[in-house]
Amino acid sequence: MNQNERLDYLVEQFKEDSVQYRNLITPEDIYEKRRTLRSLMNIRMPKRMSRDVLRVQDEYLQERNRENGIVEFSSIPVIAAQGSNHAYGDILSVWQGDITRLAVEAIVNAANSQMLGCFIPMHTCIDNPILN
Repeated sequence: MNQNERLDYLVEQFKEDSVQYRNLITPEDIYEKRRTLRSLMNIRMPKRMSRDVLRVQDEYLQERNRENGIVEFSSIPVIAAQGSNHAYGDILSVWQGDITRLAVEAIVNAANSQMLGCFIPMHTCIDNPILN
């Protein structure tokens, strides 16, 4: 299955999984289709999903990561190298960019009080980029 086939499959599976969006018309444009998948994944409530869907989703997202490029933690300069005199400047780095590209052990999530993340499709909060 190539990347476009994975995208089509996942959009249909996530639509089928959703009572509210089951009859959503899938856009033909690849960018709009990606946006649709992102929205459907972001608003989905936690529950079981078939292993096949999870496998394809994993393959799809890993390939999207490769397409976007991975940033290794070691390649992000510490702030001292940028001229900062901060007390922890030799061990503190600041990343400004797409956090989904980072090859790091963890991302601190600024979650809501329910610890469930955001359910607003395409909202610009921190939860949606992490899940995409």
